[in-house]
Amino acid sequence: MTLGEFQHLIRETFGAKDASRGVAGTFMWFMEEVGELAEALRGNHPPEQLAAEFADVLAWLATLANIAGINLDEAIAQKYQLGCPSCKKIPCLCAATEKP
Repeated sequence: MTLGEFQHLIRETFGAKDASRGVAGTFMWFMEEVGELAEALRGNHPPEQLAAEFADVLAWLATLANIAGINLDEAIAQKYQLGCPSCKKIPCLCAATEKP
């Protein structure tokens, strides 16, 4: 499944609920899932649990993008297709202290 297909699946599955919750409510759910992922990464969790947490975070990110009208495939291609957004290199040549 591609990222675009996944975003479409999330929209078809949860779109009506997501739209009624709005951006603010959805963002809170997203942050809760990020927290659960952080906790799983810090702990000694099995790979299956980590994978599930990564999937949840990606699903809520897709939800936010859907509500905001953002196509993730297009956004990612526009920003990263040339490599690092700052130096335009692959691999990135920016200093380790810089945020690309």
